[in-house]
Amino acid sequence: MQDFLSSVPWSLMTSHSRFPPDLFPIQRRPTPGFLAARWIFGPIVRFLFRFDVLGKENRVDGPCVLIANHLGWLDAFALLLSFPSAPRIHFLGNPEGVSRHPFQWWVLRQVGGYLPVVPGGGNGPELYEAVYQCLDAGGIVALFPEGQFGTGEGTLLPFRSGFAHFATHANVPILPVGLAGTKTLWLWKTVNVTIGTPFMAMESIGETVEAGQKRVAALYRPRKWNGVHILRRSLTNLL
Repeated sequence: MQDFLSSVPWSLMTSHSRFPPDLFPIQRRPTPGFLAARWIFGPIVRFLFRFDVLGKENRVDGPCVLIANHLGWLDAFALLLSFPSAPRIHFLGNPEGVSRHPFQWWVLRQVGGYLPVVPGGGNGPELYEAVYQCLDAGGIVALFPEGQFGTGEGTLLPFRSGFAHFATHANVPILPVGLAGTKTLWLWKTVNVTIGTPFMAMESIGETVEAGQKRVAALYRPRKWNGVHILRRSLTNLL
């Protein structure tokens, strides 16, 4: 751990968030709150949207770093519903917005599976310790390396390097996933989830970032979304 922290840029370690990385449960097994939420909300999400999942045989039953493109609010739900409850997926994200809503914040605290980060840097060494705690416990760390919503279907923003550092120093595989259909949503729209083949980090961080971006881009599986777009505006802007 100390060797890894010494290699992290100082700009990422100089300040602390009011959301400590261990604010939520970090473990391989799902929390009771997550199982309850999956049982209650899973059928609702599956009623609103259809999920076409390919590559289930590539899912890793152990620690890994999951990377995916990022198009909209449904992406995290699409990943959670495309993978089993264990090993538990832990997302890196900024909880600032959801913390302003007491009920959503309470639900998130019960469900877990979230590692708070400070956008634009300022993450202390506690974040990296939390990531390693998750991986050591056999969990999955999930990132959207673009760092924000992409500009459109089939278009990737440049990947950031965080996932490559995590996978390199933890010596765990990287699992690429391609998402299609979550930029604009409507009732009963089919969302494509394509799980790629896991791969290990390359010799350098730069090579790993490039390989990750190429693999995610290759997994993008577009389709023709025909029919009436019922509740398009409402569902696209739901969260």
